[in-house]
Amino acid sequence: MSSRFRRWLADPLVLLCLASGLLAFVVQSGELGTADTMHRLQTTHWLWTSEPQVFPNEYPEFGLHGRGGQLYSWYGIGQSLLMLPADLVGTWIARWNVFSGYGDDPALRSIVVSYSTSILVNVLTALVSFRLLRQLRFSVREAVLGVLALLLCTTHLHYTQNMMENNYIMLLTLAGLSFQYEWLRTGDKRALFWGSAALGLNLLTRLTTGLDLMAAGVFLLLVLWFEGVRGRELRQRLVSYSKIAAPVYTFFILVDRLYQFYRFGSFTNTYVSLFAREQRLQDPTLPANFPWSTPFHDGFLGALFKPEKSIFLFDPLLVLAILLLALLWKHLSPEIRAYGVASLLLLLAYIGFYARYTYWAGDFAWGDRYVSTSVELAALLAVPLLLRYRDNVGDWIWRGGIALIAISLIIQLASLAFWLPLEIYQMETLGHPTFVIALRFKNIAAFALGKMDTWGLNNESMTQDAWDYVHITTWNFLPFLLRRVGAAPRWVVDTTFAVWTAGIAALLLIGRKLMRVLKGYKIG
Repeated sequence: MSSRFRRWLADPLVLLCLASGLLAFVVQSGELGTADTMHRLQTTHWLWTSEPQVFPNEYPEFGLHGRGGQLYSWYGIGQSLLMLPADLVGTWIARWNVFSGYGDDPALRSIVVSYSTSILVNVLTALVSFRLLRQLRFSVREAVLGVLALLLCTTHLHYTQNMMENNYIMLLTLAGLSFQYEWLRTGDKRALFWGSAALGLNLLTRLTTGLDLMAAGVFLLLVLWFEGVRGRELRQRLVSYSKIAAPVYTFFILVDRLYQFYRFGSFTNTYVSLFAREQRLQDPTLPANFPWSTPFHDGFLGALFKPEKSIFLFDPLLVLAILLLALLWKHLSPEIRAYGVASLLLLLAYIGFYARYTYWAGDFAWGDRYVSTSVELAALLAVPLLLRYRDNVGDWIWRGGIALIAISLIIQLASLAFWLPLEIYQMETLGHPTFVIALRFKNIAAFALGKMDTWGLNNESMTQDAWDYVHITTWNFLPFLLRRVGAAPRWVVDTTFAVWTAGIAALLLIGRKLMRVLKGYKIG
């Protein structure tokens, strides 16, 4: 073994990146996760082929009429741009002669896109979240374990398997926070530019990430405020920030508006207003304020406490983070206080913004997907704070924190077991409210024991769409899905199982090595 390779295997950051990449590899199903991402991939295809953004047969379930009467996707173009390199490669590979006889599900193109994109995003998220935690003056050991908790013990793991926009938004927001904070400490204008560009790029993915942009500004402002910066010096910092950040944000807003004008002939409207108009044409009985027809208290309290979507149930680490911030406030540095307050304000802003939205919980999703990214940002502090201040919190908080971490890990692992619509179909007969997480564990036990019918977990709704039925009646990992669909040759299925098993073994070995290396690093 060369000395360079040995140094790599002794570097916790290298091992962390390997672990995050292998984790993303072993959890993939080969599918993109939801119809939303499939539609965004079709927009990716539209960028470089003659295919349309939306096929006529998809309307009215999806698509809006735009310029020239053409159908266009209503999503931003951010995730479509992210998937462009993988789509090019995946399309090229799918045309190889060796794959000429395979055109079934999961499609080869979606396999290439989901694997390559998810692995890339996961590794970059590990790097940038480690960087941010180190900037907040956590030790190497605290930072690495904090990143592992983010990747394994929050809904980030579920969205690593089901490739919605969430993890990409999370990556860009973390990058924006990290690089803008570097500017605050060093005065490096390039860092501020790149941090602003990351946050601006988020606007192309989802316009509501303007809240993330504001949260980054609040974070910097709070750092200065908690450090006692006032008056002229504070104003000078704000002016310096605005001179670089404002033009960058303006550029990305302009790009988004040009894309909107290209599709729908307007610089000022959003897809929500167009969606509402077309939905009312199809169903005149819809309320006049559709799709903002949910009573505010229902959407706000639902995100907090509804057993089908509660952020505290789907992300228990959030409870630990809030508790530790409250208990340890006097011990925390200004930058950690600022990050904690800014992340919680961002969470409240997202909950409040979507509270009146008809589909406030994200519809077909694991948990409340519209707010999950802000939940994860706040939960990022939980494990590093618990480790740093173990002696300050007492035994009962320490033990309770460890229990919450274990519960969080079990919940997130359970989220991977089946494709997410399973419980949504079941609730059509089980009714509301349903404790979705408990139902998921019941499904795991029933499926493993062959008791789905006996325990009343199968219903007619699950069988109405043949494609969905195949996907929700098998373990949601590529080898099992290939075997369930039955289109791939047996040797391909067996090889996929072998590679998947090897990937799990490699992940466990790297994880073990990482834990050993971390023993040489001190807490604090």
